[in-house]
Amino acid sequence: MENILGREIPESIIGYKEVKPYKGAFASLGEIQKKSVKIKAMTPGHSKIITSIKEVLRKCDIHDGMTISFHHHLRNGDYVLNMVLEQIANMGIKDITVAVSSIFPIHAPLVKYIRNGVVTGIYTNYMSGPVAEAISKGELKNPIIMHTHGGRARAIESGDLFIDIAFIASPTCDTYGNINGVEGKSACGTLGYAIPDAMYAQKVVAITDHLVSYPASPIEISQEYVDYIVQVESIGDPKGIVSGTTKITKDPVGLKIAKMTAQVIEISGLLKEGFSFQTGAGGTSLAVAYYVKELMKKKGIKGSFAAGGITGYIVEMFEEGLFDCLFDVQCFDLKAIQSYRDHPKHQLMSASMYGNPHNKGAVVNNLDVMILGATEIDTDFNVNVTTGSNGMIMGGSGGHSDTAAGSKLSIVVTQLIKGRLPIVVDKVTTVTTPGETVDVLVTERGIAINPKRQDLIEKLKNTNLPVMTIEQLKEIAESMTGVPKKITLDDQIVAVVEYRDGTIIDVVRKVKG
Repeated sequence: MENILGREIPESIIGYKEVKPYKGAFASLGEIQKKSVKIKAMTPGHSKIITSIKEVLRKCDIHDGMTISFHHHLRNGDYVLNMVLEQIANMGIKDITVAVSSIFPIHAPLVKYIRNGVVTGIYTNYMSGPVAEAISKGELKNPIIMHTHGGRARAIESGDLFIDIAFIASPTCDTYGNINGVEGKSACGTLGYAIPDAMYAQKVVAITDHLVSYPASPIEISQEYVDYIVQVESIGDPKGIVSGTTKITKDPVGLKIAKMTAQVIEISGLLKEGFSFQTGAGGTSLAVAYYVKELMKKKGIKGSFAAGGITGYIVEMFEEGLFDCLFDVQCFDLKAIQSYRDHPKHQLMSASMYGNPHNKGAVVNNLDVMILGATEIDTDFNVNVTTGSNGMIMGGSGGHSDTAAGSKLSIVVTQLIKGRLPIVVDKVTTVTTPGETVDVLVTERGIAINPKRQDLIEKLKNTNLPVMTIEQLKEIAESMTGVPKKITLDDQIVAVVEYRDGTIIDVVRKVKG
């Protein structure tokens, strides 16, 4: 069958639940049923502290076929996933499904466990490195399920993703299970992605390298959700938190894109008192923030909030009084961690509060402007940030689809050509974010506005900005690169890409060779 975007979706997929094709960004909104959770109550005097990961696995009755979860706030510095899976493998357990909010190169040992049958299923929002490569080549028994950040929270809360045991990397944990991410040698800041796991998993295990006396303060994840506590030597390396570049680009092309983007935001009419904003951690995205900052200061504008994974640059804007508060689901660098620890108005938000479409209102719904990236964008404004041009998995939605759907103005910023390939194509390799939620594409060669945004087209048509159709941008790119050859992929489905509402927006097929 085809979904509403014309993407071919099999009527059934081995290892996947009922297939529900994507019908539109807001087609599934309405009354939603959340699942109930069965817990074992604690009596006074009961100790939650367990001496080892092996012992806690026994306490949780680990067995073949279970689903275990992890969060990614330590990013490429995380040790917890690897140490838990090593112990599971040593115990001879097989057929485990790993639900981890993101996978990084440090999680390369997962490849071994995929090949020997310890791990047969994966849920994740983003993946890069050796695990992504192995899955792209068809080495995992079942297709991985790729969520958005808000979609993962939705799946957990609805019961679509049932978690037997959640392992929470806990920079600080007290002796009764109260957790925070701002103290200890492995401090990583907010723990927003771990909150749905803690609330809805059947068993919750805090893994910590900083066990403190009761009570910990502040508390991000409460004792009422935690079954067991295990102290280890180290849960990770906080230096691995830093995500690629978190500095403003000095590249003239990137700066040109950023300056034009800020002009689009200004002309849109959204840059006014109470302005709300989110951008990524890449160099061009942060340059957009720089130009927006200069405009806000020039106009004397104070914004209501900035949101997302927070970087040090956004913290600087907050400290200069340009935003009243920050909503933070994860800290991208050490300056953000310090700010979250010290400023009451630098606030935690859970993944559900951030982007879950099936709750009583997500933060993304109140965003004025969101700055997005793209691996590819097609002439229908569908965006791919899941696979490379060769079909290999190299990312995932994360908050991309959530913020595009919620914000009043979603802007994709990218160079028109990357790696000698055009970014604008007839049909993206994989749809991550549907074009109906993408408003503007800004490249160094020109700006394309989604035809559904006639209001923006009208506002920009008499400016000196190089506004053109997306088809014209595609022609410009191809005049420089030629028309790229279409890649051929195997029939085997290696990943199911779910939209934030749980419907299938696309599938990823095995790369050949």
